[in-house]
Amino acid sequence: MTKTIDRKELQALMENSKSPLLIEALPAKYYAEGHLPGARNLPHDAVKEKAALVAPDKDAPIVVYCASETCRNSHQAAAQFSALGYSDVAVYPGGKKDWEEAGVDFEK
Repeated sequence: MTKTIDRKELQALMENSKSPLLIEALPAKYYAEGHLPGARNLPHDAVKEKAALVAPDKDAPIVVYCASETCRNSHQAAAQFSALGYSDVAVYPGGKKDWEEAGVDFEK
């Protein structure tokens, strides 16, 4: 079972000097429209091929998100990271919808 974090926990981590690697698990066109600050784009269907490039340190904290609670891309991507041997993977299930509803800015 993948661990999950909420927006407040994520924001606290992002303010910390050891901010997690944020991964948006949506196709590039959605990432380009706006993403969480500092996030990298890695669609869920490309994790196996590109994980080592995007996240070379398998012990670094990673937080994966997608569009909303109903979007499963983040859970699929997190499961693939775990299967590849990444040790600290979490999902922010609220994703972009929760972030936007809280009035927090996106990066473009």
